[in-house]
Amino acid sequence: MTTAAPPAPHVRDSLTMLRRNLLHARRYPSMTLQVALIPVFLLLLFVYVFGSALGAGIGQGGGRTAYLAYLVPGILLMTAGTGSVPTAVAVCTDMTEGIVARFRTMAISRESILVGHVVGSVIQTMINLVLVTVVALTIGFRPDASPLEWLAAIGLIVLFVLGLTWLSVALGLISKTPEGASNAPLPISFLLPFVSSTFVPVDSMPSWIRWFAEYQPFTTVIETLRGLLTGTGIGHNGWMAVAWSAGIAVLGFLWSLRLFDRDPS
Repeated sequence: MTTAAPPAPHVRDSLTMLRRNLLHARRYPSMTLQVALIPVFLLLLFVYVFGSALGAGIGQGGGRTAYLAYLVPGILLMTAGTGSVPTAVAVCTDMTEGIVARFRTMAISRESILVGHVVGSVIQTMINLVLVTVVALTIGFRPDASPLEWLAAIGLIVLFVLGLTWLSVALGLISKTPEGASNAPLPISFLLPFVSSTFVPVDSMPSWIRWFAEYQPFTTVIETLRGLLTGTGIGHNGWMAVAWSAGIAVLGFLWSLRLFDRDPS
């Protein structure tokens, strides 16, 4: 009778670090909960306060319902962006409190420390995305997507979340304090979504900012999700969204490893 081979050491160590980070998230849920509450608040604010006026200006039949369908893909991407904040804080906290220095003296895979943070953060962010989607469905969002389109949308979101997570790990590694780490991802999690097609079409923006808004990563991913979930065209945004997401993931991964390997502490 044969027995299953034990997992490779780096896989076992990564699973151990993943359990550690998930336990931390369960014990201190306030920051994780905040990641979901901010996008939900913005969703309700823009739909019920500004939705009627903004819906009349997007050229899709007008009204609050039309604006809700327009808004949801952008809010989902904002949820992915806000998920980068607790990741950067958690990584910086580990680096500054000395636990990483202790881990480095143990017989564990060095990369597993970062992998545990990344996988744990991706899981938490996907749970928050499900919660935001449930709220959107509750208030009237009705997607028009086939199972294949849903699968493509989920795959793109996971890839984008993975990219932002690795980038936030790098930002946590270069931050000197957890407070600084909490501010480092703000341009990504808040500025870029607002200068995108999240709330209004980029065609309505002044020409001097329209080009940036149209081709920055949030807009390309949002427009791809919007096309997949609402049955509209994707155009060139599909391959650009994948390229941006994969590029951010590779950049964040390489940057994180370089910072982690050279840190003497």
